[in-house]
Parts: sequence; C-alpha cells; structure tokens
Amino acid sequence: MTSEPLPDPSEPLPDLVAEEPRRYPSTIGGFLYLGVLAATVVGVGIAWSGDWRLGVKWIGGALVAAGLLRLAMPQKDAGMLAVRHRAFDVLLLAGVGAALVFLSESIPNQPV
Repeated sequence: MTSEPLPDPSEPLPDLVAEEPRRYPSTIGGFLYLGVLAATVVGVGIAWSGDWRLGVKWIGGALVAAGLLRLAMPQKDAGMLAVRHRAFDVLLLAGVGAALVFLSESIPNQPV
C-alpha cells in the first residue's frame, strides 16, 4: 500500500472550479423578491393607517404575485423566492395570499 505525501500547508490550494463573475442583483428572483417585500410593506402601512381591508388585500396580492413569479421562473433564477420545491413554494405563497384576500372580503363589518 503506497501513500501519497501530504501537501505542504503553506502552499495555496489549486482552484478546482472557475468562479463566474457575480451579477448584480445575483438573480432576477432576488430583485423580484424585493418588489414583493415592498408591496407587503405598503400593505402593512395601509393597514396601520386605518383601512385594514385594503392593507390585507395588498399583502395577499403580493403573496399571490410571489407565487406566480415562483411558478414562472426557473430554479437557478428564483433567488429568495425559492425556499423548498417549486410546487410547495407556489402552493404556500398563492394559497396564503388567496386566503388573505378571501378573508378580507368575507369578514363582515363590525358595528362601532
């Protein structure tokens, strides 16, 4: 049994994989994620200012849009919209968004 000599630790390791230049934003999905986040912040601001139904609709619409964007984008470009498998991401985002929109429409007004 022959053994190879150990490499000298003072020498740098060879580059085995060529690094490709970084793109900014690194994925289109990361850029679109920021748009979904901005729409959600707008919805929270609207709900905070008093019109909670419209604010929740904005938040739900942002989540539905995120689900549709995740469905349309390939895995390598999805960025932060990709958390699990595509089907799980789409069902969760679109399902929660649709539920928020539905609930904001169906909850009756309360007497003041």
